Amino acid sequence: MNQLVRALGKDKILSGNLFLVLPALLFLLTIYVYPLAKMILMSLFDPDFTLKHYQEFISTSVYIKVFYNTIKISFFSTLICLVVGYPVSFLLASVSPKTRGLMIIFVIIPFWISLLVRNYAWMVLLGRNGIFNSMLLELGLISAPLKLMYNAFGMYVGMVHILLPYMIFPMFAVMSGIDWDLIRASRSLGANAFQTFIRVYLPLSIKGISAGCLIVFILAIGFFITPALLGGLKEIMISNVIENQVSNLLNWGFGSALAFILLTVAVLMIIGFKKYLFLEELK
Repeated sequence: MNQLVRALGKDKILSGNLFLVLPALLFLLTIYVYPLAKMILMSLFDPDFTLKHYQEFISTSVYIKVFYNTIKISFFSTLICLVVGYPVSFLLASVSPKTRGLMIIFVIIPFWISLLVRNYAWMVLLGRNGIFNSMLLELGLISAPLKLMYNAFGMYVGMVHILLPYMIFPMFAVMSGIDWDLIRASRSLGANAFQTFIRVYLPLSIKGISAGCLIVFILAIGFFITPALLGGLKEIMISNVIENQVSNLLNWGFGSALAFILLTVAVLMIIGFKKYLFLEELK
């Protein structure tokens, strides 16, 4: 009898929890699942079942090159964010709580500004008659304006500026939990600073590195505004091609196929990182 009462009580709790979760599930189904399912169907039916859009992608070298370019740009953006963000995360984890609070404000500030506004700000700074070129000309360091925009340099500057906080915070979250007694023990046993970093601190922070790299890379492969505004013709990414197919050519089927391929790559990256780079421990 007691078991029956407990079972009934448990069922009521579960039904109550499901009722609380129902609005969120409906929201996800409406905003995410339905558009995603429609995108997949549009890539496969035109109007009958067909794989011609995927065949067009595979058989056209231009699209393959753009996709490779997307992966390459995303990889180097992630690498730059890692190189720049790791020392910042280390510093945040090492300073006093008061100093850390002030420093975190500067990391968060970019989130308060629209992504589009930030890209236009870099256009003002990096333009031919922009602030950087004007300063270098006045100082006599250059005789002609440098081409800092509409190329890979301008695009990487804009992307790293936007993506850097997404790299810093996961690494900082892991680094702040590292026991400094382990670092002191390593030094007391005769290891120098470099050996301690390589053998102790870096392995302990690898989970933060993995999480940060995954987040930044996934965000980078879907970038559209920054490559369009700051990049050149050689920096076209797959998202720019998707936008052109859908908005200008009205080729929704092929655009949906490209979007689904990009989504598949993102999912495979998540699975790969989770399986091989210890992300299963970041729970």
